Amino acid sequence: MTRAAKALHLTQPAVSAQLSRLEEDLGVSLFHRTPKGMALTDAGTLFRHHVEEALLWLEDGRAAVQGLADLAHGSLAIGAGATATTYLLPSLLRVFHERHPGIQIQVREQGSQAIVDAVLAGTLDLGVVTLPVDPAARLAVTPWVDDELRLIVPPGHPLHKHRTYKMRDLDGQPVVLFEAGTAVRRLIDHALAEGQAEVEIVMELRSIESIKQMVAQGIGSAFVSQHALKGGEGLTSAHSRLRRTLAAVHRSDRAPSAAARAFLALMEP
Repeated sequence: MTRAAKALHLTQPAVSAQLSRLEEDLGVSLFHRTPKGMALTDAGTLFRHHVEEALLWLEDGRAAVQGLADLAHGSLAIGAGATATTYLLPSLLRVFHERHPGIQIQVREQGSQAIVDAVLAGTLDLGVVTLPVDPAARLAVTPWVDDELRLIVPPGHPLHKHRTYKMRDLDGQPVVLFEAGTAVRRLIDHALAEGQAEVEIVMELRSIESIKQMVAQGIGSAFVSQHALKGGEGLTSAHSRLRRTLAAVHRSDRAPSAAARAFLALMEP
């Protein structure tokens, strides 16, 4: 008992009291107490086996938790729109994977509102959305990338060699747009209405690359992110530019996981 107290950095009476409480809780004696010392009873021998097993499980648990903190293993679920998943996130995901190969990464392409809902529901760790978001939502919001939606036109279009355009130039023209209900589509619809341009919507798509291919085939003009274009490509609005801010979001009432914190650090300028 004296050696045990010394190893535990406790007094001998404190260890004796803890042992007595344990025996009282179990309803059995764990030790034979003799003038020569203490020896395990049959119940004590049996209980010791289970305690040693429990300590091993506890140690494994500590190692597993430490592995999460050290990013040795774990998971990271990210949601983002087409621009971010196709052009902005891949290079960051490559760096993250090289640094933390044990982390399983899931990337889900969705609209901003669906991403917000999934983050709040806990099915996504992080999201990349178009601002603004509901200020009442339990979200921590970090502005990340400024983006401009530029106009691309088919070969031979009257605006083909122009650098700027007016919304009225598109009045009555065929256009290929993002699917209705998305944050990008709402931004485009608002700009067209403000510019008094009634366009002919010939196709609605989700994929930016598909939209670019349709424009190349002469089906109609389209608005796409500057990040989807090579430097200098696309026309800029002569009056009010179609601009937006992409932001990273996560729940404000929960601490981000170690993996989420590491990815957020990569997103910093």
